[in-house]
Amino acid sequence: MILTAFLLGACQEKAPEKAAAPMPVEVDIITLEEEPVKLEVELPGRTTAYRVAEVRPQVNGIVKKRLFAEGSEVTAGELLYQIDPASYQARLDSAEAALAKAKAIEYSARLKAERYKTLDRTNAVSEMDLVEIDAGWKQSIADVASAEAALHGARINLDYTEVRAPIAGRIGKSMITEGALVTAQQSAPLAVIQQLNPLYVDVTQSSTELLRLKKDLSVGLLDNGEKTQSDVTILLEDGSEYEQKGSLEFSDLTVDQSTGTITLRAIVANPDENLLPGMFVRARVSKGLKQDAILIPAASLSRNSKGQAVVMLVNAQSTVESRIIDAGRNIGDNVLVNDGLTAGEQLITAGLQKIKQGVTVKAVEQQDALSDQIALKNQPDNSLTPAE
Repeated sequence: MILTAFLLGACQEKAPEKAAAPMPVEVDIITLEEEPVKLEVELPGRTTAYRVAEVRPQVNGIVKKRLFAEGSEVTAGELLYQIDPASYQARLDSAEAALAKAKAIEYSARLKAERYKTLDRTNAVSEMDLVEIDAGWKQSIADVASAEAALHGARINLDYTEVRAPIAGRIGKSMITEGALVTAQQSAPLAVIQQLNPLYVDVTQSSTELLRLKKDLSVGLLDNGEKTQSDVTILLEDGSEYEQKGSLEFSDLTVDQSTGTITLRAIVANPDENLLPGMFVRARVSKGLKQDAILIPAASLSRNSKGQAVVMLVNAQSTVESRIIDAGRNIGDNVLVNDGLTAGEQLITAGLQKIKQGVTVKAVEQQDALSDQIALKNQPDNSLTPAE
């Protein structure tokens, strides 16, 4: 009887209630927008003097004086060294005397030739004598020209005893002292002059990236405005920005086979000479303006097993959609999207570890994150290196 009562009671128990449906997962999203983005790239480089002149002697002799202060500014044509001029002055005097002698001989030969021409009218001299006298006069004229050339050369050599600055700039240390023997066109310079204002900055860039940039400009993906030269900002070794802006002058015509890079040369004003040749700097080069760029936070992007860039979106049905995109270069904390996303789509930026494709979610707009994205759109491109 007890067992029967128990069984009857169990049959009368109510069936358990059905489990409640789970609440949608809350995720942070941003609505994608197209914004104009100024693309820049930072490239390593070194400064180079605008002009360099190695001062060398053009005559042999003993240096008698050094007439400049090492490390000072010199002007073009300024006297730097004085080589002993005594022997060259003597050669000049000898050349002047030789010229005077040649002119005297020419004068006598000319008078004699004129006299023979007068006598020839009366047949007082033979035709052969007249020819010989006229030839002797013309030879004396040539001797005068030769003596004048020798005098001119002697004067040039005397002038070369004064070694002058070929360009204006800052001169370095002197490689010789008074009393030193120097020779014409010697390999070792007496001193080196460098023009430091303006200054060159030589940087290197991947040849692949340079070709990509030219292609983007040709098809209209990038807008370079009416400028024919790109703006360049110089960053010093301590990370500070140099106050003077530069411009890109040219790119080399040959690719370095060992590194696959090409040299770019920028020119920058250096009025206070704060930049010196050989300094390591970074050049921020403007590449153009992408009018319809889409930036996404780098944290919202992941990679699949094939290395493809993957993002999570919220579609019109409030469910999660996984999509493979073509991710470009990093710009600050964001990533430039080349293809795969359009303006107006909702990108999931937080809560990715709690969701998967097809899950229903509750989207919460991140206004602050979107503002940060727009504010960072002009940050330089740090993803590219010369070795890329």
